[in-house]
Amino acid sequence: MLVAQRDYSERIKMTSEPIRDQVTDSLLTPSNAALVVIDYQQSQIQTVRSMDHDLLLANIVSVARLARTFDLPVVLSTVNVANGQGPTLPEIKSVLSDSNEIDRTQINSWEDVDFRQAVEATGRRKLIMAALWTEVCLTFPALDALREGYEVFPVVDAVGGTSEEAHRAGLARIVQAGAQPISWASLACELQRDWARVSTVPEIVDVVLTSRLLKSA
Repeated sequence: MLVAQRDYSERIKMTSEPIRDQVTDSLLTPSNAALVVIDYQQSQIQTVRSMDHDLLLANIVSVARLARTFDLPVVLSTVNVANGQGPTLPEIKSVLSDSNEIDRTQINSWEDVDFRQAVEATGRRKLIMAALWTEVCLTFPALDALREGYEVFPVVDAVGGTSEEAHRAGLARIVQAGAQPISWASLACELQRDWARVSTVPEIVDVVLTSRLLKSA
């Protein structure tokens, strides 16, 4: 059994191509992408009707954990906390504890100077985006980012709208404009890319399998 495992590892090393340029790669990599998380607040999630709230929260927490695993720059924003709307949900904030919250009054976060400058400061042109609601707080900044030449990757199972129809319409609108939809699990695999990259394997196995997909099996 040990010999078989060694042989398998050797085959992996032999067949894996050299790592592609992590900055110019057409796919998402830890060196070319940033995560943008917008308005995951109690006042927002409680009005989502397009998917189960617990599942939605679990999925966005997984996305946040992936960002930390691969050391992605994170832009975290809230709306109207100064006027009593409440901060980022604690389950998310505990993962992104070193990310400052950018509070806004604008519904479209792209129209907030601090938010836009924070995105620009990441130096990344591929934006993994998640927001509540899909049809508003995801759609508006995604469209603006696309117009400014960014690539936008909405995490479709970590966002939610005020109805299933609104959620689907919001996604359709940004996809027609050029956004590239992904799921939280596909994001994990795209960033990991090769099991021979062993430094992140234990955390990815936990994020995707142990803590999530196999937990209720």
